[in-house]
Amino acid sequence: MSVQVENLEKNMAKLTIEVPAEEVEKALQAAYQKQKGSISVPGFRKGKVPRAYIEKVYGAGIFYEEAANNMINTNYGKAVEESGLDVVSQPTIDVVQIEKGKSFIFTAEVAVKPEVTLGQYKGIEVLKANLEVSEEEIAAELKKEQEKNSRTIAVEGRAAQLGDIVTIDFEGKIDDIAFPGGAGNEYPLTLGSGSFIPGFEEQLVGVNAGETKDVNVTFPEDYNAEELKGKAAVFTCTVHKIEEKELPELNDDFAQDVSEFDTLDEYKADIQKTLAERKAEAAKTQKENAVIEQAVKNAEMEIPEAMVLTQASQQLDNFARRLQSQGMTMEQYKEYTGQGVEELLDFMKPQAQQQIEVRLVLEAIAKAENLVETEAVAAAVDAEIAKMAENYKMDIETIKGMFSEENMAAMKLDMACQEAVNVLVENAVEVDSLPEA
Repeated sequence: MSVQVENLEKNMAKLTIEVPAEEVEKALQAAYQKQKGSISVPGFRKGKVPRAYIEKVYGAGIFYEEAANNMINTNYGKAVEESGLDVVSQPTIDVVQIEKGKSFIFTAEVAVKPEVTLGQYKGIEVLKANLEVSEEEIAAELKKEQEKNSRTIAVEGRAAQLGDIVTIDFEGKIDDIAFPGGAGNEYPLTLGSGSFIPGFEEQLVGVNAGETKDVNVTFPEDYNAEELKGKAAVFTCTVHKIEEKELPELNDDFAQDVSEFDTLDEYKADIQKTLAERKAEAAKTQKENAVIEQAVKNAEMEIPEAMVLTQASQQLDNFARRLQSQGMTMEQYKEYTGQGVEELLDFMKPQAQQQIEVRLVLEAIAKAENLVETEAVAAAVDAEIAKMAENYKMDIETIKGMFSEENMAAMKLDMACQEAVNVLVENAVEVDSLPEA
């Protein structure tokens, strides 16, 4: 086998791979052996027809496709390795020559991993996070806990108001004609929840239990039922009962009921601590995302379309497997959503592009900072292997033995990329405001 490499524009390359004629003959003979049992020729038993006779009857090319596929599968990987290219896409294969007695020639057009020119990645300015927990935020958490522990009581002597739960019968009509899905009985509706069409719930404010009222609404233009979009409708609503939530009083008894603390002050202090930890974690993630985004903007690279398509295709495969685990096929998903493979690929491409850019920049920073062979990366790799050993109930040396050199190098690079994120964060500069773009 011989390989010629032609560098194309936009980080693409074409490999021209030539397989010797004797290998072609072996591939054709293997194809014959595989297919002869399914070929029928009058006067011969299945599987006993000579190859030469089959080629005479059906044409010399009858075994070409099978032979070509085998030779491509056998030689493509070897050709990539021999070329020394860092291929980052599925190949586009084109057969140039296949003929008995001659060499087999095919080309493979591939995307090559782009070079990255780093811009500024140290000293990136990020907004200083506000980590203070306000009394209002603590009060909001307490209110949520009150809501969870509330009880519903009947309202007497007044009309419905926002926040009440009204139990209603309703029937909707468009031009005095009822429509499917427009009716319900004994439906509990919280006024102000926004669960019904805009304007519906507000019109029931002021209605007393036992009263009937017509509610006039217009379905939104983006409503999920095509036949109702933008249509004016009248819902005749009968209010059977009105209820309201009664919240428990905020005191030490409440704290004891909903937490491990004896006093309300202790419970509030714990809420403050939890909110502060939550804010700190969110601020850490936000800071990481901000410095990575800016480092990518500051870098220069040219991402080949084939690389993006390969990444998006992998995302689509993962999505299809998740659907399958939920008992749904891609065909069924298209029926429900109108989105098929092509639409999903188009949707996933921008995210794939972003993921590729981030990874390439982090790898470039890891290389620039010589992070791959650091003690921190070695420790991170050991920790990951120890975690796998614990999860699979195996000893660490057995786990290590399952990794090839390529697998181990890939893991080290993954950990080095995380160290690159740490470099970005540690060298970031927190400011009170950022200049306008």
